[in-house]
Amino acid sequence: MGFCGIFGSLRLYMLPRKRAAADGVVVIEADPETTATTNDNSAAASSFKKHRLDSCIIAVTATQSTAKNGDNSAIIGTNSDRSNSTVVESSSSIMALGDANHTEIDEDLHSRQLAVYGRETMRRLFASNILISGMQGLGVEIAKNLILAGVKSVTLHDEGVVELWDFSSNFVFSESDIGKNRALASVQKLQELNNAVIISTLTTKLTKEQLSDFQAVVFTDISFEKAIEFNDYCHNHQPPISFIKAEVRGLFGSIFCDFGPEFTVVDVDGEDPHTGIIASISNDNPALVSCVDDERLEFQDGDLVVFSEVHGMIELNDGKLRKIKNARPYSFTLEEDTTNFGTYIKGGIVTQVKQPKVLNFKPLREALKDPGDFLLSDFSKFDRPPLLHLAFQALDNFVSDMGRFPVAGSEEDAHKLISIAGNINESLGDGRVEDINPKLLQHFAFGSRAVLNPMAAMFGGIVGQEVVKACSGKFHPLFQFFYFDSVESLPTEPLDPSDFRPLNSRYDAQISVFGSKLQKKLEDAKVFMVGSGALGCEFLKNIALMGVSCGGKGKLTITDDDVIEKSNLSRQFLFRDWNIGQAKSTVAASAAASINPCLNIEALQNRVGPETENVFDDTFWENLTLVVNALDNVNARLYVDQRCLYFQKPLLESGTLGAKCNTQMVIPHLTENYGASRDPPEKQAPMCTVHSFPHNIDHCLTWARSEFEGLLEKTPAEVNAYLSSPVEYKAAQRNAGDAQARDNLERVLECLEKEKCETFQDCITWARLRFEDYFVNRVKQLIYTFPEDAATSTGALFWSAPKRFPHPLQFSAADPSHVQFIMAASILRAETFGIPIPDWVKHPKMLAEAVEKVIVSDFQPKKDAKIVTDENATTLSTASVDDAAVINELIFKLELCTENLQKGFKMKPIQFEKDDDTNYHMDMIAGLANMRARNYSIPEVDKLKAKFIAGRIIPAIATSTAMATGLVCLELYKALDGGHKLEDYRNTFANLALPLFSMAEPVPPKVIKHSDMSWTVWDRWILRDNRTLRELIQWLKDKGLNAYSISYGSCLLYNSMFPRHRERMDKKVVDLAREVAKAELPPNRKHLDVVVACEDDEDNDIDIPQISIYFS
Repeated sequence: MGFCGIFGSLRLYMLPRKRAAADGVVVIEADPETTATTNDNSAAASSFKKHRLDSCIIAVTATQSTAKNGDNSAIIGTNSDRSNSTVVESSSSIMALGDANHTEIDEDLHSRQLAVYGRETMRRLFASNILISGMQGLGVEIAKNLILAGVKSVTLHDEGVVELWDFSSNFVFSESDIGKNRALASVQKLQELNNAVIISTLTTKLTKEQLSDFQAVVFTDISFEKAIEFNDYCHNHQPPISFIKAEVRGLFGSIFCDFGPEFTVVDVDGEDPHTGIIASISNDNPALVSCVDDERLEFQDGDLVVFSEVHGMIELNDGKLRKIKNARPYSFTLEEDTTNFGTYIKGGIVTQVKQPKVLNFKPLREALKDPGDFLLSDFSKFDRPPLLHLAFQALDNFVSDMGRFPVAGSEEDAHKLISIAGNINESLGDGRVEDINPKLLQHFAFGSRAVLNPMAAMFGGIVGQEVVKACSGKFHPLFQFFYFDSVESLPTEPLDPSDFRPLNSRYDAQISVFGSKLQKKLEDAKVFMVGSGALGCEFLKNIALMGVSCGGKGKLTITDDDVIEKSNLSRQFLFRDWNIGQAKSTVAASAAASINPCLNIEALQNRVGPETENVFDDTFWENLTLVVNALDNVNARLYVDQRCLYFQKPLLESGTLGAKCNTQMVIPHLTENYGASRDPPEKQAPMCTVHSFPHNIDHCLTWARSEFEGLLEKTPAEVNAYLSSPVEYKAAQRNAGDAQARDNLERVLECLEKEKCETFQDCITWARLRFEDYFVNRVKQLIYTFPEDAATSTGALFWSAPKRFPHPLQFSAADPSHVQFIMAASILRAETFGIPIPDWVKHPKMLAEAVEKVIVSDFQPKKDAKIVTDENATTLSTASVDDAAVINELIFKLELCTENLQKGFKMKPIQFEKDDDTNYHMDMIAGLANMRARNYSIPEVDKLKAKFIAGRIIPAIATSTAMATGLVCLELYKALDGGHKLEDYRNTFANLALPLFSMAEPVPPKVIKHSDMSWTVWDRWILRDNRTLRELIQWLKDKGLNAYSISYGSCLLYNSMFPRHRERMDKKVVDLAREVAKAELPPNRKHLDVVVACEDDEDNDIDIPQISIYFS
């Protein structure tokens, strides 16, 4: 099929006509040709009554619909965003990948998702129609993720009604929904997630012909017989319809994907193409290509690359794809004979060219018999997938025979399922499983009716991502079966069949898997959740559905000091657009309580750190059962990690980056703590590279962000600091007397004198002269100081890789990018001076006329200009012997110009805000960066890409967030049950793009041994009775430890080398802390902590735990 089949034209829907009716009713009339084939009893047109809900129309079925099969259905969607996209039950077929041509993307809303997918994938998503069949916990999780992603339409199918049983996993149901159709009961709350998505329902039996309306169909509760029928239709349809069958059964789950006979993956991993800066190329066969050691190469053998900008060996600049081999960190060989090519002189970029990949999926009918390789998630269970492949078929047979699922705790039902599995296994001949593991199959049988929320969240994330792949060709699909289990989450103590008995509660499904005792532990847990952003919203939903902190003794405390922004809404699904500007924790807590009214939750807006230890005090931490981190920065994670270490509380840690996610379990005395291992710090470009020798767009954007903050935030703030307290400010600069003080004064003086703006024309003049300074004069000075043939002290060319020789720009009012820069810069300059902004500035022709009035002086390079080339330099300011004299002269000039200022004059510093596309911040930064890139012949970027880099936007999507929280909550069962061993816990790294799932047991803490004792980072030695210094030292000596230094915080209380410290021996340690360290211990603090350095009798240092001395 290839690209032509996938990207073929879209056959249009047959759209219904709308006509007005009385009393605000809209009647939707089907096309006569479409209704001709409908049943007689459904020929009448449906009438829909409009209800207002945040600019969307909820269409409630009044009579039977005009769908050709007579199904009951409802449609919900916006009345403005997709006016040409009304959904009707038609037989029109849709192409496999959505038409990506005519859809505007709300970049404010979807910026984080755009950073993962890019515009083309997003446009295809916006054109995709999805069917989700089965609206229990898994179905609603998949729907949530796809609606947040912004597909064109989602059709929900379910023939069943809401039961109390569903409340363990479905976050949209409330008690008033019991007895209603599941699909219909889901519509309104799902629609609130994204009004741009059209949501409709089907509530009667599906026919395979109806599947032709969709690019992808997902079934979460379907028999294998029916699945095979539907899959055959999808597989053979032209174009093929992507088919996914997913199930969650207790602690077991399965996914099957079939995207057709020939499915083209446009981008297999979503990573940017790798590049390298060439240092040399040999004239050999094969040729050796060496690159600069600025960064390690990421190429792999077999990669195809293209060369550009090579000087000398120009034959390589022909754009031809070339294969590399022997890839090493800084070199590779080229499968090409360059013997007769020109001799390499300098320069050159080598860039990976990513290739599409065609996958040949087998239909379910064939794949069941010949599944091929299973996707593994846990290498300690490498033999598990074939067994689960068997188990899910056996369960299907059981349900087909009995008309029900096995009963939890029923040995008879479990034996029957095990027997069916055994019979299927025997029929497989050589392909049979050696050990069908009856114990595991019993667990499978007992929990098979239950859909658990953590499993639904995890699988909802995976399946949601697979649908995105099916609709866009972005990322490598799951090929073709994936099986998973988390039997380690079960309680460690054996359960009696009576423990599984339903209690007529919303947790009955969960009780059928874990028993009522663990449920009680969940309900009575005291949990602290730090953060209520994307991870926090998912965790709150999971916790509410699981019943955590929902009992009489339980309590959930959540804190987040942030407020809701528009860009949050594409992932942080508990928030709505009317919540923008409100506190995240408060809104999230309220939304979680609406999911489960029994949730005992307190929302705070405090940042967690040393400054709030009066809020989160010792008593608070000591009373906790467990801590869940939902943070987005390492420093906060490290602080919470230290608190959990100190108070010996379990910490469940997780994080996401685009399609990647990781989870880490920090369990007292069992695992290492979060801070025990860290990623290496991110490499920073040298200052001289950023300011004078950029060689990629990141350098240009880093410089642009720095200039923006210097011009529009720091300098105006510096001016205000001077104007607010001129005497103190001048004294401070005189006292500093250094290059930085000189720079500060120069900038303030320049802003108030030479570059002071009083009219908007002044602001245009300033912007035009800035352009000349940045992109013309500075470059002329640089190439005057270092001409193109300049050599270093060693004789090497100065402008050798990775340096790029620059060229000055020539301003042109006919160049839109030049004018756009002037417009953004002048508007922002006017803002800092409080100057009104005229409307004409946004008209290019009028702006160009104003720019033409600016007089630009000719530039003469200086012979003695100093340009920093030292890569280790940390500042561009150079100290001078006469700094003090210059500072005095600058202060004198400043005093003179201040006399001419209007009384009360203040500037308005501008803080960079990346998520407001109307404020011109990103326009200026993108303009600065792209003009600079043009100077150095570096490829330019659009404003969105500039926003990602300069705004340091972390790519994020709902699917990886949902998966991470589901995995963490499977570990939550273990942590709250207690008694689990290290090997029962799992840390996970996953990449949904590949897809890759890597699970392993956590690393144990490092054990330190001394004499007959041992301890880890989790241990804290506690001494009561308010000990003296002498008693503390003696207590350690009795353990064979000789204390030579004792400190409290950063203050030394005792050191054996200082004779005067011996006078302190009989003082209480707490009194010493108050006297020497000036410790101010709060009234609620009953102990203090000291760090003691010890040696053994052989003078070997021994790292001992922190010691807590209780004094009350």
